[in-house]
Amino acid sequence: MTSAEVDSAVVATTKDTIEPQLLDSGNASVSGSPDCVRTNGEIAESDANGVKMPPQETVFTLTIQPTVGDSFDLQINSAEMVQELHQVLLEREATCHKTCFSLQLNGVTLDNFTEIRAVPGLVDGSVLHVVEEPYTMREARIHMRHVRDLLRHNDQADAASAVDLTSLSFLPSVNLQDRGDKEKPFDGLPPDYVLPGTKERSLAPMLTSVPKGKPAIRNLGISPFNPPPGHRKMKGDVLYLFVDTVEKRRLHITCCTKGFFVNSSTDEVFNPAPSNQNKAVCHSLVDLLNVVSPGFKKAYPTIMKKRNERHMLDRLPTPYPVYSWLSPAQEVVEDSIRADDASQPHRVGFEDHLPGQIRDWNEELQTTHEMARTSLPERLTRDRSVFKIHGDFIGAAIKGAVAVVDGNVMAINPADEPRTHMFIWNNIFFSLGFDVKDHYKELGGDAAAFAATSADLQGVKAYAALDNCKLCTLGMAIIDYRGYRVTAQSIIPGILDKEQEQSVVYGSVDFGKTVVSSEKYHELLEASAKELKLLPHEVLIDDKGNTAKLFTSYETKGIIGNDGRHYVLDLLRTMPPDVHYLQDAEVSEKAKELGFPRPFPHKLATLRQELVDIFHEARCMQFIKLAAGHVRQQLNSNKESQESLDIENEITRALVEVSEGRDPLTNCDITKEALSKAAEAVHSLRPDTFDVRFNPDCFSTTVKHAPGEDLEKQRKLVVEAAEFLVTCQLPEFVSSCVDASVTPIDGESLCDLMHARGINVRYLGDIVRSVLETGPSSYMVSLSVTELIARCAKHVLRQYMNSLPQEQLGCAVSHLLNAVFGNLAFDHSSGANGDKSTKRNSRKSKKASAIGEWVAVNTKEFWIALCQESKNYYAFDLKADCVDSVVEQYGVQKVSLLRRLCNTLGIQLLSRDYQLDASSTRTRQPFTEEDIQNLIPVTKHRQPCANDAKKLFARGQQAMQVGHLREAYECIAESV
Repeated sequence: MTSAEVDSAVVATTKDTIEPQLLDSGNASVSGSPDCVRTNGEIAESDANGVKMPPQETVFTLTIQPTVGDSFDLQINSAEMVQELHQVLLEREATCHKTCFSLQLNGVTLDNFTEIRAVPGLVDGSVLHVVEEPYTMREARIHMRHVRDLLRHNDQADAASAVDLTSLSFLPSVNLQDRGDKEKPFDGLPPDYVLPGTKERSLAPMLTSVPKGKPAIRNLGISPFNPPPGHRKMKGDVLYLFVDTVEKRRLHITCCTKGFFVNSSTDEVFNPAPSNQNKAVCHSLVDLLNVVSPGFKKAYPTIMKKRNERHMLDRLPTPYPVYSWLSPAQEVVEDSIRADDASQPHRVGFEDHLPGQIRDWNEELQTTHEMARTSLPERLTRDRSVFKIHGDFIGAAIKGAVAVVDGNVMAINPADEPRTHMFIWNNIFFSLGFDVKDHYKELGGDAAAFAATSADLQGVKAYAALDNCKLCTLGMAIIDYRGYRVTAQSIIPGILDKEQEQSVVYGSVDFGKTVVSSEKYHELLEASAKELKLLPHEVLIDDKGNTAKLFTSYETKGIIGNDGRHYVLDLLRTMPPDVHYLQDAEVSEKAKELGFPRPFPHKLATLRQELVDIFHEARCMQFIKLAAGHVRQQLNSNKESQESLDIENEITRALVEVSEGRDPLTNCDITKEALSKAAEAVHSLRPDTFDVRFNPDCFSTTVKHAPGEDLEKQRKLVVEAAEFLVTCQLPEFVSSCVDASVTPIDGESLCDLMHARGINVRYLGDIVRSVLETGPSSYMVSLSVTELIARCAKHVLRQYMNSLPQEQLGCAVSHLLNAVFGNLAFDHSSGANGDKSTKRNSRKSKKASAIGEWVAVNTKEFWIALCQESKNYYAFDLKADCVDSVVEQYGVQKVSLLRRLCNTLGIQLLSRDYQLDASSTRTRQPFTEEDIQNLIPVTKHRQPCANDAKKLFARGQQAMQVGHLREAYECIAESV
């Protein structure tokens, strides 16, 4: 999709959310604030009690009359905006090259951000006329980029690097096969490289080969004669361009308010007068090039044909940048626009659309979060807006993080140590994942600081999922790039204007030494704490015995921004700690038998929210069964009496209230006794009913707990939840994988399935051991061991990568990959440049320390470090001295390990077959410096969820399982 198409799409532009806030057109809009009231009877409806009802949606059939060509009919939902019609014109072959136009109804120009049903006089069957508009500097630049994107829409190298949110796709090759020669014989046999037992997998089919067509132009850019001088500007000149045609001629073109024409300038002389040879004036640059360049006129229809052959879904941009670990060889050609964009690190991607403006990410994120959600149309509009703004924020955060690591952004504290630098770019705050000022010294130093960002993101996900419109969280993303961890966050209004101690009204800013609280935050956090199964608790705040009540961990901070919103941040201790990885912590007897507690690089290991929910549900079911069983025993002797039936009804009602999270109301002694005994059996915090919640601070030694807190009981619950993980969840997950009830296909899906069951990835070693006990032939053995090795290798290699200067990146990364998959001996320099002479290698060996520590890494040392990391981090004793040994022991496939390692470290390789077998690596290393195409960012962030669509999709899945295929199809189609 081109830049102008992105500019026009309702769900794919920044304009949809920003410009309605910036520009007041004066026209009414249904998608305004929740308090917006309509007086038009066709738009707003009310019931008998005066309650506002959502407007009814209808389908209009409109006739569009383009400036050139025949008119056509279009059906559109009345709830869509006029902007959707612009998008339709940008998709049609006859009008896709025009960008500067408006739509008019009866001579009145329609506002792009007005809904169809809100346009005065628009009815079913109305005719809308496309009217060409005068060019401005903004429109001229947008048009130029749009034309450039049209002419180079299918560049695989750009797609592999997620340029302009493009991505690689197999859909074109599938469609080509469908249109191929159907009479061609097909034996139905799969290729040899995918058959079981094949040791080496070919990488050639990973990227589809796209035939290259002839270019329409050689280059398009902005002329150095810009800007137009004053006397030419008053004659209508807007922008000067140049075009290098395939006939090897350079045309200097003027964009004026009425369109484009060729001027008489040369590379040396500025002459804005129209050319005597080419006197045509066209409103579209494509139309002008069709006139003046025969090569363009011949190539352009072919390009449009290929574009139209691509499926619409294939042309759509991805919501987030999607990078490929393999990339075709990039053919660098002249592209002045690309050069202009890539050489200006301050560019954020929307300067042409919104010149002179910087997006306020926090305001946009919070505004969409607070949108109305009472009716289904409102919720759908809100979900789309939240997803769109979040996707834009993640894209900007990735660009900023790459610029930060590459050194293209100035730090706001340049005088401090580089590892403590902080940055602001495009209204996003960036910090590095190091232990700044020894904040995490007692918790594990840099390892704790690194883990704290992930734990903080998990807390952001948990609170954002609650959907409390009065409680705000920050936009957040974690970007791993070149061995660095960069945390990107939106900025709370006013937080940079005062000290943190002055900003925080809830929580602690000094690791629990002083704690403040707020009644307003108590109101906001009470419901959230209940949903997250967090126990309100009190801590001492001074020596006089005064206490403060907390609904979260003391680490969580509450800040009221200058916008009046209430924010929560630093959510790294939202969930209770994992006592299995706390030194000197008390664990259950069963956990001791499994070797817990274990030493760990840091003390910030926490349980996952999924485990807390599953454990709470399991205890609740146990409570219900025990209470019902006790009542059943008491009434066993007198089943038929009316009193027994009343008691059964009362215990049923009480247990329903318990399952819904309410306090049961009962006056029956038998029911009370049953609830009390069940509460005691499940170790409830309350003696009379079910209450299983967790105090995230119960194991903390930095805060002083109030005397009334029953820490022993609270800690016991945390210990039991950790025991539940290793004795129930983990064995059940392994059994499900072995029985093929769940089928992870790669390391990423394995981790996702573990997380869904509340199992942290640090338990991967226990999963590998359990899988090995089921038999070495299980596919789960190779899958889990591959993931374990890839993660250990990531930990080992990261320490080398974040210290590499830019000029050594390619050489160092290829050397480190050779240490993993090759056979690097102690001749350290041979890995970096295996083809150099012995004399030169000797000189380089002497300078190894000056080059970097990576030069000294060889295969033996790397695998020793990897095995040690496996033992220290995952408690799995991996015995291997090279990649071939793990292939023999566990059936690991080298290509799968290579792919997973590249994906986790952000390495992009040249797409070719690598000789990874042992016989080849003895004589030649598999990777060279030229094989490292790029280093790409690896991003973690929350995924906004469309709850209505998710429920509908789940309903369709259930219908499919019971054989109701028609209903399943309708539900799933409606959900997507």
